[in-house]
Amino acid sequence: MKRNIVVSMALVLVLFFTSCGGSTEVVDSGIYSGTIKKIESEKTEIYVTLNDGKTIELYFIDSTTLTKNGEKVEFSALEKGQNVEVEVKKVGKRLDPIAVKILE
Repeated sequence: MKRNIVVSMALVLVLFFTSCGGSTEVVDSGIYSGTIKKIESEKTEIYVTLNDGKTIELYFIDSTTLTKNGEKVEFSALEKGQNVEVEVKKVGKRLDPIAVKILE
């Protein structure tokens, strides 16, 4: 009985972390290119799979700029599968997106 509870709890945790975007990494401050893996509109959050295969999680902050073709655009312009260039600042174990550029 206890074993079933432990197995059930483990399964719930795995499903929870998978549904929250999976495993993400923290990279150094800099500019990176990648593809949008997931968008959480209500949280203004995106997951970007970088060209080296790492996935980063970015919560937009008030000062984050989002552009396409050199012009500012709204968060709603983001789509899963888009190629982006992101400038991030590492703050402890968090990445603050300074700029996100939607690439064509």
